Formats: sequence, C-alpha cells, structure tokens
Amino acid sequence: MFEKFHFTQKQIDQYLAAALRDKKIAVDSAAPEVIFHFCYNCLIKLGMAVCAENGLRVKARQGHHLELIKKLAECLGDNDIQTIMDKMRQKRNWDLYGGGTVITGTEAKEYLARTEEIVALGKKYFQRKRLV
Repeated sequence: MFEKFHFTQKQIDQYLAAALRDKKIAVDSAAPEVIFHFCYNCLIKLGMAVCAENGLRVKARQGHHLELIKKLAECLGDNDIQTIMDKMRQKRNWDLYGGGTVITGTEAKEYLARTEEIVALGKKYFQRKRLV
C-alpha cells in the first residue's frame, strides 16, 4: 500500500498546510456535516504528511484510507486515533455510498475536538522529527 519516496521539505509542508487549512474550515463552519467532512479530510491529509515525513507515499487503492489511518496512529503513538478515524471513515462511507447519514451538532463538536487533539499531536511529532 505504501512505497518509498523522497519528498522535498516543501512537499511535506504543503501536505501539512492542506491539513491545517481543512481544520480551519471545520473550525469556522457552523454546519455539522461540513465540520465532520473537513475534520476527516484534515486527518487523512495529516496522515499523508506524516507518511511523507517518513519517506512513504500511499498508493490510491481500495483500503488506502485504512492504511493511512493505521500509519498515523502508529507514528503518533495513539491507538485511539485508529478507533475514532475508522468510525469517521465508516460514517463517511455510509454518507457517500449508503444513502446518507445525519451528523448531529454534538457529534460534530466531538469530532472537531478530537481532530484538534490529533493535529496537536501531529505538530509535536513534526517538531520532534525535525530536531533529530
């Protein structure tokens, strides 16, 4: 699912900036569905940035989001990331392929709070990696 690849610092920074941009859209939105979808996108892009930092590029194949989720949880050292993101992935898939789902305001707030925690872990991860 992953292949070794040499990313430039600029490319890695662009992945990270894209994740942070999606988080900002989620924070700035009042619509629960928008918050949910941009939180999910943020975390997937954060996973891509973490993989790029480690010289790994994910191949777009069936199940690649699952692999990104696993790798993000592994690299950040928090197995709860895999649990919450897999739940989000399933909701997203149901929304796309299963006729839709309703995201409540309470759920959206919970997803946003957890996304902010994961992004904070990601920022610390990048700081540690770049000091080595």
